[in-house]
Amino acid sequence: MDEIKEAFLRVKKDMISIKKELENLKKELNSLKLASTQNTEKTAISTDTSTLRQEIEGLKPQNLGISIGNEGVPTDRQTDRQTDQHIVIPPKIPIKPEKPTFEQASEILETLDNIKKEIRLKFKRLTPQEMLIFSTLYQLEQTQKEVNYKDISLKLNLSESSIRDYVSRLINKGIPVEKIRKNNKQIILKISEDLRKIASLQTIIQLRDL
Repeated sequence: MDEIKEAFLRVKKDMISIKKELENLKKELNSLKLASTQNTEKTAISTDTSTLRQEIEGLKPQNLGISIGNEGVPTDRQTDRQTDQHIVIPPKIPIKPEKPTFEQASEILETLDNIKKEIRLKFKRLTPQEMLIFSTLYQLEQTQKEVNYKDISLKLNLSESSIRDYVSRLINKGIPVEKIRKNNKQIILKISEDLRKIASLQTIIQLRDL
C-alpha cells in the first residue's frame, strides 16, 4: 500500500511540474504574439504612409530628396501643373461585320418568300371594292398627313358609312390598317409603317395578281 501511495505522490508531483511548464510556455507564446502584432502594425503604418505620400507626390526615385528636372526644387510640394507623362489611348480598330454565309442568305431569302406569300394570300382574299379602298388610303397617305373617312368618301364618291364598313372588313381580314382617334372625336386612318417598309402599293398589287 505504501508503494502505491508513493507512486501516486510521484505522479502528482510530475503533473504539477508539467502544469508549470505549460503555463511558462503559454506566457512565452503570448509575449511572442504581442511582439509580432506590434511589428505588423508598425509595418502597416509605414506602408500606408509611403502609399499616401506617393499618391500625393507621384512616383519618384528612392533616396532622392529633390527633383532633377526643376533644378533642385523640393519634390514634396503639391503642384497643379501638368506633368510630361501622357496616357496614350490606342485607336479603336473598327470591327468589320462578318459577311453572311450562304446559309444565312438562304434563311433571309426564305423569310422574304414567306412574307411575300402571306401578303399575297391576305390581299388575294379582298374583293375588288375592298382593294380599291385600301389603294385609295395608301395613295392619300402619300399626299397628305392625315386621312379620314371623309377624305376617302370624297375621293371615291361613296358615303362615309360605306367607307367605315369597308375599313372594318379590311381590318377583319388581317390587312394592317390602323384607326387612331384624334381629340376623342375624329378617326385618322393609317397604313401600318411595317407594311409600307416591306412592300410598295405596286408590289402589293402585283403579288395579288399572281
